[in-house]
Amino acid sequence: MLVLLLLVLVSAMVIGGLAYLVHRHPAAGTPAVAALAGAAVLAACVIPIAVR
Repeated sequence: MLVLLLLVLVSAMVIGGLAYLVHRHPAAGTPAVAALAGAAVLAACVIPIAVR
């Protein structure tokens, strides 16, 4: 259970970091798209761990 909490917290930090990075450098894209793309990649990595 604690591993899932850790994964959620790290995921939130990564998604927030992506949104902030794109916010500071607008040429990279819109913050929402970057955050959603990061969330999709993290979900693809985290779901197999959470299912076990």
